[in-house]
Amino acid sequence: MTQPPDTPPANAAPAAAPTRSGRRLSFARRSLYMLAVPFAMALVRFWWLTCRIVRVEGAEHLDAALEGGPSVPVYWHQHQLYCVRYLLLRRRPGLKLAFAISPSVDGELPAMLARWVGARPLRGSSTYEGARALRDYYVAVREGFSLAITTDGPYGPRYGFKPGAILLAQMSGRPMVPMAFHASRAWQFRAWDRFVLPWPFARIAIALGNPRHVPKGLDATGLANWQAEMEAELLAVYRRARAALASG
Repeated sequence: MTQPPDTPPANAAPAAAPTRSGRRLSFARRSLYMLAVPFAMALVRFWWLTCRIVRVEGAEHLDAALEGGPSVPVYWHQHQLYCVRYLLLRRRPGLKLAFAISPSVDGELPAMLARWVGARPLRGSSTYEGARALRDYYVAVREGFSLAITTDGPYGPRYGFKPGAILLAQMSGRPMVPMAFHASRAWQFRAWDRFVLPWPFARIAIALGNPRHVPKGLDATGLANWQAEMEAELLAVYRRARAALASG
């Protein structure tokens, strides 16, 4: 499997609703997605069931983050498949999951899949919708939802850490929990995110980092420093997942 770089690159709804790309979610498209959801979910479950999670490094960090309330799990867009799987496996009474999903047409199917597994999709992008999306995220966390965010989504740059999760953690007072996984064998798609799809029957290692609480009163420089620090933290967490699989 192709590995992330040693250092992250510096720049690497209703029917017929318009999206940021200009495409519209027509009735026909929505109907097609609704028909596709059971098949898509069956395919996802096939991967989840055939690939074994053999090591989890840092499971205690998620427990610590959840002690006082919800958390903000963060991971790369390419690592959604098994970071989401692990979060769903860790659900218990009192742990409610939500996922930040693009408001574009491309996000409609993932939103339907999130509902299918009992999670709450939040359609919005703090990059493109600013304060409105952050307000919705904040309300969800205040309602007790742990909101998972892909830090470089929805369209990159790959391995970046956009400010939305940091601002949400600062506003809500709840910690971010960095996550990553590594597969013994995997394909990577030729999309912007180089999405990682493990081979069937691959072995998976998950790693989680320390909960990260964001102080109040960050200025622009402080926010940029946090972004750089969290980029490095996600890379370090990924390396721990890779090392855990190699040793186990």
